Amino acid sequence: MLLTKNALIFVALFVNSFSRKSTDNIFLLTDEEIRYSSISKEDIEYGRSKTREMFEFGWRNYMEFAFPADELDPIHCRGRGHDHDNPDNININDVLGDYSLGLIDTLDSLVVFGDADEFKRAVNLVVKTVSFEKNTTIQVFESTIRVMGGLLAAHMIAVDKTNRFGPFYMSEYGGELLTLAHDLAGRLLPAFEGTATGIPFTRVNLQKGVLPGTTNFTCTSGAGSLLLEFGVLSKLLGDDSYEKLARRVNEKLWTLRNQATGLHGNLIDIQTGEWVGHLAGLGAGIDSFYEYMLKSYILFGNERDLDMYNESFQQIVTYMRRGRNVCADTNGDSPIYVNVDARDGSTSNTWIDSLQASFAGVLVLAGQVDEAVCHHALYYAIWKKYGVLPERFNWQLQAPDVSFYPLRPEFIESTYLLYTATKNPFYQHVGLEILESLETITRVKCGFATVHDVADRSLEDRMESFFLSETLKYLYLLFDDNHPINKKEQERVLFSTEGHLLPISSLFNSPSSPPSILDPPLSTLPRGNASSCETGYEFSAGIPPLRHPQMKQLFKVVGVNSNLHNWV
Repeated sequence: MLLTKNALIFVALFVNSFSRKSTDNIFLLTDEEIRYSSISKEDIEYGRSKTREMFEFGWRNYMEFAFPADELDPIHCRGRGHDHDNPDNININDVLGDYSLGLIDTLDSLVVFGDADEFKRAVNLVVKTVSFEKNTTIQVFESTIRVMGGLLAAHMIAVDKTNRFGPFYMSEYGGELLTLAHDLAGRLLPAFEGTATGIPFTRVNLQKGVLPGTTNFTCTSGAGSLLLEFGVLSKLLGDDSYEKLARRVNEKLWTLRNQATGLHGNLIDIQTGEWVGHLAGLGAGIDSFYEYMLKSYILFGNERDLDMYNESFQQIVTYMRRGRNVCADTNGDSPIYVNVDARDGSTSNTWIDSLQASFAGVLVLAGQVDEAVCHHALYYAIWKKYGVLPERFNWQLQAPDVSFYPLRPEFIESTYLLYTATKNPFYQHVGLEILESLETITRVKCGFATVHDVADRSLEDRMESFFLSETLKYLYLLFDDNHPINKKEQERVLFSTEGHLLPISSLFNSPSSPPSILDPPLSTLPRGNASSCETGYEFSAGIPPLRHPQMKQLFKVVGVNSNLHNWV
């Protein structure tokens, strides 16, 4: 189903049920289905309070043992910053720029958790201590979504006199976070210079620009997922140059897609425009490229973004989707999106990665909840097998190809969005299981640690900033139906790919100018649901979104035996 302007904006977030033919045995529930079909107030309160405790534990220890460093090493209770001794350590240096990343990335999480005093204290700390005058080489994409996005979201909350999320307005605040975001954007601009295609270099030094020897290769998502942050910056400044820059990159990538399949590869040469990596998928290297096509339309209302998403989705389904068309069936293979060769659509490998779990959330935003239910359920089965998600899971070998779990939020984000769309208690049960896993597997002396190997649950001494900025944020919202974001602001708030809060406002649908960012809620638009993964009944009823036969099949697909889970 092609999405249209009159059938999109957050339609799925307000769908409590869909008209479906009831299956003949819909009320013949198994014990496992009965358990997941309702949830007690006590369990919901536990989920909410436990998530808050975990967030406060992680935040308090970051501030005590790590700040002003970028990240917390939770096992040794110390801070971590840019690795100046090893410039080629891009796993660290792409993200950590010696600019108090953990502080900036967590600002609007403090808003979600309702801590006005701490939010204001943190904003003032950013204003007093953060500078981008650093001799650090960082990744354009990571600094944009984590740092610029965090600054912009917190700025818009601090100037909000209506206190839409609570008492977070700061009367003495002078727009310094916006100034910092503008400063950072200016330091990223050299990455767009000196490239034959206009596609930016992957990395830039905050003081010196693009350094000699910087690679000409960049991934599709890294170059093509800048539009939300650059666009919001343009609107707030009244300067459209940043939005235009990001749009030009997306348009160039669009022209370079494979003409036979319409698919994008995952790695491109910014000088020649030739694809270096031909892997087309929904995970690392390309995931947020598709996500930002849809979200850019939702935020800015530019139908060109919607057209690109619609055409991309058609090709994704045509070439990447495998398995039966109707998910409620038990005949045929379970639906799965595989990695393919962008040149001909042939299957490239037999693994999926954890970043791909976010696509269920994209499907929810597009109103394609049936398909989102199926996509999410596969990752739920993998989570249940290990207690966390391996970075890559080989569905043919039924084992991890890459075994670490760095506390990623993507599966949790999709769980929250599916709950919001369906109000089905199954997803809150999933949230409780996630909480238990994080608490028992990853909690250490001063925070929560990366899982080095999901098989033996060994740990690494790193807590990435997205754990506080996204993972726990989505978990908390999953258990708080009365939160302002869930109760009255859903239609007016969009989450960036880093989980930052962006208001849906007429400001962002109009020429760049700096008026008030707050407007009445968008009018309710027609609702839609593309059913390529039919479930056969109403999602919000007291029944799990997939019945026992479908869940049993999914658990067997990932190699879960009967001793591990009652679904089998």
